[in-house]
Amino acid sequence: MKRKEIIKLARKDFEKAWVETSKTLKIPHHDNEYPRLHLKTGKSHMLYNTIWELRQTYLNLGFNETVNPVFVDEEDIYKQFGPEAPAVLDRCFYLAGLPRPDIGIGMDKIEAIEEIGVQLNEEKIQSLKDIFRSYKKGDESGDDLVYSVSNALEVENSLGLKILENIFPELRELQPIANRTTLRSHMTSGWFLTLQSLHNRDKLPIKLFSIDRCFRREQKEDASHLMTYYSASCVWADNEVDIDMGMAVSESILEHFGFQKFKYMADEKKSKYYIPGTQTEVYGYHPKLKEWVEVATFGIYSPIALSQYGIDKQVMNLGMGAERISMILHNQPDVREMVYPQTYGKWFLSDRTLATMLHINYYPFTDEGKNLMHQLLAKAKTNGNTPSPCQFNVFEGEFFGKNIKVTLIEPEEGNKLLGPAAWNIIYIYDGNIIGVPEKDIKDELSLKALENGISTGISYIDGVSAYTAYKIEEMIFSNAQYINIRKTLSKSVSDINLKLDKIALNYITGNNKVIDIRGPLFCTINCEILE
Repeated sequence: MKRKEIIKLARKDFEKAWVETSKTLKIPHHDNEYPRLHLKTGKSHMLYNTIWELRQTYLNLGFNETVNPVFVDEEDIYKQFGPEAPAVLDRCFYLAGLPRPDIGIGMDKIEAIEEIGVQLNEEKIQSLKDIFRSYKKGDESGDDLVYSVSNALEVENSLGLKILENIFPELRELQPIANRTTLRSHMTSGWFLTLQSLHNRDKLPIKLFSIDRCFRREQKEDASHLMTYYSASCVWADNEVDIDMGMAVSESILEHFGFQKFKYMADEKKSKYYIPGTQTEVYGYHPKLKEWVEVATFGIYSPIALSQYGIDKQVMNLGMGAERISMILHNQPDVREMVYPQTYGKWFLSDRTLATMLHINYYPFTDEGKNLMHQLLAKAKTNGNTPSPCQFNVFEGEFFGKNIKVTLIEPEEGNKLLGPAAWNIIYIYDGNIIGVPEKDIKDELSLKALENGISTGISYIDGVSAYTAYKIEEMIFSNAQYINIRKTLSKSVSDINLKLDKIALNYITGNNKVIDIRGPLFCTINCEILE
C-alpha cells in the first residue's frame, strides 16, 4: 500500500472515531469539523498574507526576486545619501561584538580550580592555555568554549561552566564594542550594492524586487512606527527610464489590492539619492475605505550616487511598506497590534472556541459503565418531575461479576425526584458560561444566550450521570460495598462534573465575564453490592 493511501485511511479512521467520541461526550461539532488541534490548518498572519500577495504581483509583472545585503558599511551610507548621511545614520543600528580577551592562567587560578575538586596536571593546564589562545585568535567558537574547557579538564559541562563563571571573570565582564557596520535602514542601501554587482552582467532591462526587513532606530515604537519593518521594493534599470515607469508599476501593484484611482504628489522629503523633482508619493483610493491613502514612493536614482558604485545605467526605484498596505487592507489602526497581536492586541476567544474548552471531567471507561450512564439519564428524564418522596431502580443485575443495585432517590417530602436545574443546558455567550433553564427563563443574560449563544449540549444531569457511572466502576474495582452520590446546589463547573480549560478561565476572569451555572440540582444516587 502506498504512503498516501495509508495516510488517507488513517485520517478516515480518526475522523470516524472523533464523531463517535464527540457524540458520547456531547462535544459540539458540525459537519466535517474535527479537533482543531489535529486536523484544522493553521492560521496565517495578515502581514505575511500581504507579503505573499506582493511577491506574486511583482513576479507577475516580470520582476525577479532578490535578496539584498542586510549589513551595510557606514561608508556606503555616505556614498548613497551624501550630506544626508549623518541624519540617516542617526536612525541606523550599528553592529557591535564582544572582544576576545587575553585569558591568563596564573597560579592563583590553578589553585582556585583545584579548590573546587579538579585535579590538574601539566597536560591539562597546557590544554587549557591552548584553548584560550585559540579563543583569542578566533579559531575557537564562543559557543564551544564551555565544552572545550570541560573536555580539557575532564569534568562535566556543568562544572566547566562553573569554572568559567567563577574563576575567569574577564569573560563575564566583557563589554561590546561597536564597529562601522550598520543594519540596513532603507532598502535603497541594498539596491546600490546589488546593482553594483549586476549592472554589467545582466541583459537590460534589469527588473528586480525584494521584500525584506529593514531596521530603523526610532525614538519609540507607536501606532505607526516599528523599529523593524518590511520594505516591498523594486528597481528597474535600463539605458533610459522615467517616472512614468514608477506610475505604471505602482498602479499595477495597487490594482491587485483593489485600489481603483491614483494620484501623485511630489515628496517633500527630497532624498539626495533621487534626481531632484523625481521623488513622488503615490496615493490610492480604495472603495472600502472611501478615502485617499499614501501607499508608495518612487523616484529615479541620482547618477551621482550611482557613479559611486560604477553604475552607468538609469534606475527607477519604487518602495512601499508591507505593514502599511496590510493595515489599509485589514482596517488596522495600530501597526503594533497588527504585527504583534500576541503582545499588543486584545485577547479574544470566540464563543465556539470557549465551548471546546469546557468538557465532562470524570467519564466511565468501559462500555458497561457507559451503558449504565445512559440508563441513569433515561430514568432521570422519564421520572425527574415525580413528587417526593420517591425512589426508582436504575439498574439491578450483574456488573463486572458482581450483583449491584443502582437507585435514583429523593427521600424528602415536598420536592421532586430532581431539582429544577437538572436539565439546564450550558451555553457560551459573549465570553460568558451560563446554565440556561429549559423553560421559565427570566434573566436577560440567559435569554440572550439562548437566542445568540453556542450550546454545548451538556446538561447538569449529564455531568452528574457520567460522574456516577465512573464512581460505580471505581467502586467495583476497588472492592467497595456502597457509594452515595448527592448533589444539591450547583455553584461551580466542578459541582456538575465539568472541567474548564485554564486558558478559558483566564480569559473569562481577565475580561470580567461570568460563569453562572447556579441552580438547585437535588439529585441523589445510591449504588450497593447485593449479596
